[in-house]
Amino acid sequence: MAKLDDVSLFIEDESESYKVDVTEYAVEKGEPFTDHVSKRSPEFSISGYILSSNYETSKNKLISIMESGKIIKYVGKMSASNVIITSISSKRSSDVQNGMAIDISLRRIRISTTSWQKASGSKKPVQKPTSQSGKKKPVSKKKPTSTKKYHVTKKGDTYWDLSRKYGSSIPQLRSWNKYPDRRIPIGVKLRVK
Repeated sequence: MAKLDDVSLFIEDESESYKVDVTEYAVEKGEPFTDHVSKRSPEFSISGYILSSNYETSKNKLISIMESGKIIKYVGKMSASNVIITSISSKRSSDVQNGMAIDISLRRIRISTTSWQKASGSKKPVQKPTSQSGKKKPVSKKKPTSTKKYHVTKKGDTYWDLSRKYGSSIPQLRSWNKYPDRRIPIGVKLRVK
């Protein structure tokens, strides 16, 4: 006699299955290569009978548990906490008058109970959830202030020197300012950005 949640079952076979997922990348010749292997949750299946006058109700309860994703406990020859039902198949035959044969697949799962936290010895703080509370700040409809920048010329200033110093191109400097390349007066204000 075994129990799955609070449903009594007469189990004949229990089998466990352990698997991993392996990435594969095709190559032109030879075997595919891999760069990652990840562990999967253990799975196991049970086969047996639901024997009672209301076996259909017990089967429907198990289906409801499976569809809701409820985490349950199984106790039989082996026992497992934190399992979910992944599939159920049933079969009725004339051999069993007051019940039905049933095959159930289960998967062990691990539940995360907290969000990530600071590792021991780490000085980084725990991330707090963001809050959507508070008043929204009004969006300014003002145009951004001018980002123009000017330079007062000294003896020896050229558009080439100014382009290197302020990051503007020489043709752009020429278009902003009315002076020819070789006749930039000393002490005038030139736009450089």
